Amino acid sequence: MPVKPPITHLPIRIAETGFYKGFTKDVTITSKFAVGALILWAIAFPDQAASVLGQLNNIILATFSYWYVYVMAFFVILCFVLALWPAAGKLRLGLEDDRPEFSNFSWFSMMFGAGIGIGMLTFATAEPMYHFAKNPSTIMGLTEGSTAGNVRDAYIWSFTHWGLAAWASYAIVGLALGYFSYRRGLPLTIRSALTPIFGKSLSGPVGHAVDVVAVVATVLGVAQTLGFGVEQFVSGLTRIGFGDWLQTTAADGTTSSSTMGIVVALVVIMGASTLSALSGVGKGIKWLSNINMGLSFFVLAFFLIFGSTFFGLTALIVGIWDYLISIPGNILTVWSKDGTETGDALAGWQGGWTIFYWAWWIAFAPFVGVFLARISKGRTIREYVLGAMIIPALMCFVWFALVGGTAIDLELSGEAAGAITGAGQADQLFAMLAVILSPALAYLMSVVVVILLLTYLVTSADSAVLIINTINAGGDEGPKARPHILFWGAALAFVVGGLIIAGGLGAIQTAMVIGALPFSLVMVLMGLSLIKAIWRDSMRLKHGLPTTHAEGVPAE
Repeated sequence: MPVKPPITHLPIRIAETGFYKGFTKDVTITSKFAVGALILWAIAFPDQAASVLGQLNNIILATFSYWYVYVMAFFVILCFVLALWPAAGKLRLGLEDDRPEFSNFSWFSMMFGAGIGIGMLTFATAEPMYHFAKNPSTIMGLTEGSTAGNVRDAYIWSFTHWGLAAWASYAIVGLALGYFSYRRGLPLTIRSALTPIFGKSLSGPVGHAVDVVAVVATVLGVAQTLGFGVEQFVSGLTRIGFGDWLQTTAADGTTSSSTMGIVVALVVIMGASTLSALSGVGKGIKWLSNINMGLSFFVLAFFLIFGSTFFGLTALIVGIWDYLISIPGNILTVWSKDGTETGDALAGWQGGWTIFYWAWWIAFAPFVGVFLARISKGRTIREYVLGAMIIPALMCFVWFALVGGTAIDLELSGEAAGAITGAGQADQLFAMLAVILSPALAYLMSVVVVILLLTYLVTSADSAVLIINTINAGGDEGPKARPHILFWGAALAFVVGGLIIAGGLGAIQTAMVIGALPFSLVMVLMGLSLIKAIWRDSMRLKHGLPTTHAEGVPAE
């Protein structure tokens, strides 16, 4: 026989009785121990945790910056190769007679929801504003910060960080999970995507290690997202009159969330998300998702009508063009410290922005990847890849252009008079609303944003809890025991709170960059597994051999 049948059965030992009934003890207990140890360390020894994490982060940025940059470039290239490769593009994520469960409109809407979450509310204003003031072009003296001549460069980097590279990393994980789960009938868990390389050894310690790495990366990636959201949520509560006690003011006048503000925000967010997770996907999560979808369209329509519409639409069209022609250089360039002022500044900028984002997207990939896989069964690889990469990226671009463009235009015209620039990252959206609207309308719009932010925080947290438990249960998507849902809800809250208290958002960022490193290797192996599986399936088809679980028998 020229090519063996594919592996269509991967036994994973699941506890049949006791507290861990339905779960893989090796993965669940190890994951809980790893996350619990991080929480205790950050809370009990905050100074030591901040110091050690900082040192590790410096080592990673100095040693692995090339790895992060080239890995993300690999994901982008691989996605387009798979979409354009005739033997791959026509294959379905499922059996040959499977068809998509959702219409194109519903599919695009769900990806739209995945593409705008918490990050959009924080960074749609903050990131274009930051790059408007400083980016590689200003560091090299090619443009002047905070001037009209720097707008195009601001959008090149904003779109680079939130564009095709981000969604290619998500798409690879979702594609691998969908391919091996729906074509091969393997469990919907990370280890299944590596069967062409490691075979049935993934039933044992190797597979357990892969899933543990995925769980820890997910916790840290979601913690980073929640950390940004908590800071903005606290800022919003302060804006709408919940009291100045939610924030503290440093000697230089900068404000940040107080410890009590963080605690209150996390109790509200994680309490609501845990209740939602306990109610399951069909009730709480679906209900909240419908709310935040409606509010998202409302906020976007507001900026389209009342914001700097012409400036924003121009930034969108020109920005997409500039971004597309900049891709080859931007996704392959690595700046290293060379002892010169410019070289060191470029390396520092890339480490704080591009490398941080690449690590964030990698850590977030198990979470979004599972979501993309679950809504894409029955689609061909070509339509999945192009849809999962391009549609969400375009939605991000629209938000950055309309919301961030309004902020930049207000500062350029002098109408904002530095009110947006002078606000902290978490407060810039609220500061912009205060410039555009009367005090009463700004208050009402701020309430809408706070509610929208809360729904995104809750849906992100409860979805993450359910996905973590799915991985811990060997891919079983069924109902999970309440104690395990409560544990991971509390764990996320303590990771966010503990790391913020230990060293602010920088501590979460550092922990995430570290945690994403091992999962980046898993993702590369997932990509190579896809290539190997698709190539072998094309050979099987030539020889009339089965390529899906319904047609054949497990390979030994």
